[in-house]
Amino acid sequence: MSRISSHRLFAVLGAAALTVASLAAVAGPANAGSTEGHGTRTAASSVASGVKDVCGKVPAGYARCFAEIRTDAPAPKHAAANATTAPNGFGPADLHAAYHLPTTGGTDQTVAIVDAGDDATAEADLAVYRSTYGLPACTTANGCFHKVNQRGAATPLPPDRGWGVEIALDLDMVSAACPQCKILLVESDDALGTDLAAAVDEAVALGADEVSNSYGITESSLTPGNAKHYQHPGTAILASSGDYGYGIPSEPAVFSSVIAVGGTSLTKDSSARGWSESAWQGAGSGCSAWVDKPAWQSDPNCPGRMTSDVSAVADPNTGLAVYTVAQGAPGWIIVGGTSASSPFLAGVIALGGHPAKFADASPFYAASAQAGLYDVVSGNNGIFQDCGGDYQCNGAVGYDGPTGMGTPNGLGAF
Repeated sequence: MSRISSHRLFAVLGAAALTVASLAAVAGPANAGSTEGHGTRTAASSVASGVKDVCGKVPAGYARCFAEIRTDAPAPKHAAANATTAPNGFGPADLHAAYHLPTTGGTDQTVAIVDAGDDATAEADLAVYRSTYGLPACTTANGCFHKVNQRGAATPLPPDRGWGVEIALDLDMVSAACPQCKILLVESDDALGTDLAAAVDEAVALGADEVSNSYGITESSLTPGNAKHYQHPGTAILASSGDYGYGIPSEPAVFSSVIAVGGTSLTKDSSARGWSESAWQGAGSGCSAWVDKPAWQSDPNCPGRMTSDVSAVADPNTGLAVYTVAQGAPGWIIVGGTSASSPFLAGVIALGGHPAKFADASPFYAASAQAGLYDVVSGNNGIFQDCGGDYQCNGAVGYDGPTGMGTPNGLGAF
């Protein structure tokens, strides 16, 4: 039975892609013409003007990816592997500095990313990203990169479902966090929730230590029945909280066995840290009507599972440099969304080397973890639905919905 509260009566939230001619081909055509998804976001009420969703609306039962492309960003400084100037957007060195992370570690870890459909240029695009930033090669030939379908086979691969930019973002963010990790890309047949769930099961069966899922389906009465595919003790399962602010949570992020990853806006400053963060206005957060509150979560105003748990940079306006020619992308682009923060944190967990510790998000709530997290105390994500000043949509001391318990400050919490 659903426990209805004032914090659970939300309009369904979502996004409609902004039309920008220079990147019109980048948003995928998958499920075009469908009428369901997370709702409607218009140019007048968008989380940020000049931002385009990679994935459009989807039918019921299908997931949408959460990557967002900057369409008003400066032209790419270069789009070739042999260029000498740095791309626009944050790169690995920026992220390691911002989050006080080591550049080595994770050699025994395999980070899986689960996405819908094939990206034919994934390995080649990854090679450009890694060579540009001086990261070690990660290829099929050297055993670092492995791409399979949802049944674990190298062939046949599924059709392109318009998630190419999402896949590139996922691969690049794992690489940025953990350059020495192995990467497993599991491509589901389609964006149907059951296909993606099967791909998660297969990733774990193939030995993944961490699995990142940069997609979501609005929770419903069907949600509890899907949880079993995201329960894999010994493997850390992460999922993006969504890009449409405070409202109805998304699965799989809402499952109590999943680490729900929110998002921040990250900027360089003159502080001792050298960086500052606030809750990103698009970061998903919400109080579940269908998933019971885990024993380890004790925020006062949500009787069910609350998202998010932990976070990292996701704001496309303080976004990440990504290389891809998928979907007509011009090479170097700036991308954000909680699709960036989830694979990045999967890589951070891999750097820490203790995936079995994260059967759920409870370690982040322990008092001993707080020194290893930057507490994000400003910003809000109530752009579509306001929570009346509550922590559920505002950055706050301690726990808050958009950023959870905070962002990495070294590996102490990991």
